[in-house]
Amino acid sequence: MRKRRLGKGGLEVSALGFGVMGLSANLGPATEQQEAIALLRTAVERGVTFFDTAEAYGPFTNEELLGKALAPLRAQVVIATKFGFKIDPSTGAQTGVDSRPEHIKQVVEASLKRLKTDHIDLLYQHRVDPAVPIEEVAGAVKALIQEGKVKHFGLSEAGTTTIRRAHAVHPVTAVQNQYSLWTREPEAEVLPVCDELGIGFVPWGPLGTGFLTGKIDANAKFDSSDLRSTFPRFAPEALKANLAFVEMLREFAARKKATPAQIALAWLLSQKPWIVPIPGINKLEHLDENLASVDVVLTRDDLREIDLAAAKIKLQGARLSEGLLSLSEQ
Repeated sequence: MRKRRLGKGGLEVSALGFGVMGLSANLGPATEQQEAIALLRTAVERGVTFFDTAEAYGPFTNEELLGKALAPLRAQVVIATKFGFKIDPSTGAQTGVDSRPEHIKQVVEASLKRLKTDHIDLLYQHRVDPAVPIEEVAGAVKALIQEGKVKHFGLSEAGTTTIRRAHAVHPVTAVQNQYSLWTREPEAEVLPVCDELGIGFVPWGPLGTGFLTGKIDANAKFDSSDLRSTFPRFAPEALKANLAFVEMLREFAARKKATPAQIALAWLLSQKPWIVPIPGINKLEHLDENLASVDVVLTRDDLREIDLAAAKIKLQGARLSEGLLSLSEQ
């Protein structure tokens, strides 16, 4: 597995990471625990070193799963987790955002226990809290870095003003926003700022939360526990219209003797050397398929062809539900 660096702080990770969320929540039924642990450990054996979770996934159960799986392999991996939501401990319901410094410290202590580790390699603010100046947030994480409990600071779904203000207090190592062939908003402002400041970029949803794999058809149904049931882009009529995008990808992939997922990931990897996608993975065959994308070579002509073809297709529906979009600074 090739390696890439996130930020100027020297955080080195595998070129492709592992988005752990779907093993526990939000994208359908949870994977059986022992099966999930085996998959995570196999990923390490295959060369994956970068694993992404959050207290909000589950909530809490995803961090616990990752802790059980990777505790024996801790020295070989980089673990990223997140703070920033207000979570009702009795129901697990998210009741808003909370990035008060005292809350950040509490979340980190709890995350460390669940992850069975003494430090978090990369700590993201999950969503920007409009009630707390980002300078206070960055200062709280900086203090945790000085204590050795956190190694690197990140922001998720943040806009350029927030990124600049946070970076002025403590260097931001990575920004994690949604980015893929069919979600390209970061290209306008966020990616140029990351390039300017020397910040790595970690696309979540690099396979369009499953759509770009070509395994979702017009008849797909999503359970109410699946976040995609609330995404306008996955509504029945929009889904049917958007399949033109997958067909374009499928035709190109066939010529490259690859799969649509491999082309989608290879396209992301070709954008910048400091981009590290974190596809969600819940099956061994998907792990192997995704890892093979690192070896798919896309020429400038290939990239130009994909971009021109994509530009001709009018996508239907917003990328996220209105409630989730309201939490993002785009």
